[in-house]
Amino acid sequence: MIDPLVATFAILALAVLGFATNRIPLVIVAMFVPVALWATGVLPLGEALSGFSDPVVLFIATLFVLSEALATTGITAWIGMQLERCSTLGRTGLLATMVGGTALLAAVISINGAVAALLPVAVVAAARAGVVPSKMLIPVAFAASAGSMLTLTGTPVNVIVSELAAESGGREFGYFEFALVGLPLVLVTMLLVVTLGDRLLPERAPERLVDVAGDPHERVRSWQESYAAELDAGRLFTDSAGVVEVLIAPRSTLIGRRVSPGMTTRDENLVVVALRRATDTPSGSSSSAPLPLQAGDSVLVRGPWDALHRYTQSPDVIAVEASQSLQRSVPLGAGWKRCLGVLVAAIALLATGAVPPVVVGLLAAGALVLLRVITVPQGLRAVSWDTVILIAALIPLSAAFVSSGAADMLAELLMRFTGSASPHLALLALCALTLVLGQFISNVATVLVMAPVAVSFAQTLDVSVQPFMMALAVVGAAAFLTPIATPVNLMVLQPGGYRFGDYWRLGLPLALLFLVAAVWYVPVVWPF
Repeated sequence: MIDPLVATFAILALAVLGFATNRIPLVIVAMFVPVALWATGVLPLGEALSGFSDPVVLFIATLFVLSEALATTGITAWIGMQLERCSTLGRTGLLATMVGGTALLAAVISINGAVAALLPVAVVAAARAGVVPSKMLIPVAFAASAGSMLTLTGTPVNVIVSELAAESGGREFGYFEFALVGLPLVLVTMLLVVTLGDRLLPERAPERLVDVAGDPHERVRSWQESYAAELDAGRLFTDSAGVVEVLIAPRSTLIGRRVSPGMTTRDENLVVVALRRATDTPSGSSSSAPLPLQAGDSVLVRGPWDALHRYTQSPDVIAVEASQSLQRSVPLGAGWKRCLGVLVAAIALLATGAVPPVVVGLLAAGALVLLRVITVPQGLRAVSWDTVILIAALIPLSAAFVSSGAADMLAELLMRFTGSASPHLALLALCALTLVLGQFISNVATVLVMAPVAVSFAQTLDVSVQPFMMALAVVGAAAFLTPIATPVNLMVLQPGGYRFGDYWRLGLPLALLFLVAAVWYVPVVWPF
């Protein structure tokens, strides 16, 4: 029988190696953990798989559904449109607005969702303001990480530390309680980005600009050139209807059918706006005369969004771009009032703490479906199953750290260097190690590993666990030094034309700021 302590550290080392090298899919690495904990006898099978039944995991899954509803109804697009108008403010004004807007949006939906929604906006706004994207996109990614500290639902890490604090003799954090440290961090992040960003960020042309699918006006301009047709984005894209471009599939039943602009499709009654032969050159190739369809021909069709979604799923056509992504680009589309009502109600329930978070999440997701804001398949597709599985699979590792004595051992080892006189030194050692580890593996994995050590510290020093948990959340958000520290850093890598070493220049002062806030400011608000 392998010693549980040795097995736990070995499993952790292998998991960290798998995450850091990125040669194996993260989900596979994560699934290795509970299987290995059971196979080595560290945990029985029920406990090794207990993460998949944890309420935290289910609550996090419901947050993805809410984020999808905000995007589908165009609320996210509307926010992006307001921010895009700030391109007239110049570099400083635009940068400050984008950073603040990204932080606030990340607090409401998610870090990944906020950056994905505002990335095209940032590129377009930067171009109109005469600013290269490399001066804008890293600040947007960093702002999302800072903004995640404004609310409980800003990032899965906040939900995890809140639950762990309650399980370890403390209490859950309130929905807006994170803003006590998050708001100062966002404001100082904005100040540092505006004052230091121009000097510390490279001025580099991007390898590839963001796809124009996020902007209907840009997409229509592209169609005008390709089809030589007069198209009006304001008329083509509304809250109830839109336009998609499809290609006729090789073995489509539509091949041979004579079609001309103004005709309707066979099943969904969509209007044909324009069509182009596959063999024609893009400019000047649009035809108004009836043409027998051939494989590879391009067709623009317009109609209700629901009909477009069904049409693009047909085996007869190949959608050039998903109709769902085009619908998301329409500001304040169908159902936005219902979606906003559900969001406000969910935030109110979470803020009062009258209902457990997981119940609030389930009620919100159910209400969005019943109110026909989104469909059940759409909600299921919106869940980032990689993230859900990662969290569920690593929760047992956190439990194994406690049961095997690994947490106490690591805490005792760190205590030898820091002594037991000052909890601030213990917190500094814990946060410094968490900060470094978080630059190479996900912050969720890092916090789940370090949380038992933090609890052991608090129990050994006989102090409150609250500052230790909040400090972990703060340094967990400081994923600023490498592009692999968090998905949003990778999102901006290619559009900004960045290289691996571009992140730490601006990221280092921000990381030190978050470390200082975690070690010295957090204990002031949440005393030992």
